[in-house]
Amino acid sequence: MKTYQELSDSELLQLMIAGEEEALAALYRKRQRAIYLFALQMCGSRALAEDITQEVFMVLIREGNTFDPTRGSLSAFLLGVARNHTLRRLHRERFYAPMGEALDHDEATTDKTVSSTGGPLDDLSRTETIESVRKAVLALPERYREVVVLCDLQELSYAETAEVLGCAVGTVRSRLHRARALLIEKLRPVRGEMTSGEKVPETAMKSARCFA
Repeated sequence: MKTYQELSDSELLQLMIAGEEEALAALYRKRQRAIYLFALQMCGSRALAEDITQEVFMVLIREGNTFDPTRGSLSAFLLGVARNHTLRRLHRERFYAPMGEALDHDEATTDKTVSSTGGPLDDLSRTETIESVRKAVLALPERYREVVVLCDLQELSYAETAEVLGCAVGTVRSRLHRARALLIEKLRPVRGEMTSGEKVPETAMKSARCFA
């Protein structure tokens, strides 16, 4: 017999609908972080991201029986709900948190995804670049920010991103191309050597994925 950790999302959902609380807990453990990070990377507010994460799972509890696996994955469905709730809250509250709220001091100055072999000046430069990327992402228009968050930070494929956004893969590609160009422009004062054909520094993008 499979453990809850070995069950697929669809299997866990069916058990949850049947009343098994542990199945819901397993789904939460499995999908909570991606939802939280998406909301946080979209809005910059830890408190708002936590609220949205709870709202997404409340929707799952109320409406889980309406999920149709033939239309896409449960993961994409949950991220789509997170997207709708995030945009709704941002439009309603007209509020973006300063980056200091999104990161504790230790988190802002330490990144486990990046090698710490450099000296203090290298660490400071890297931290400033990471912070610049995070701020630049938050400053993007929403339709460009969400494709950067999903494709570059969440590392979803174009097809998975299109599923979350409910649009064509070609739309994802064109928006991401434009979004990356906008990021280059925003980061140019920080990375003066960057040219229009260059990508956002990969080290900084990897670090920005650990927004929480």
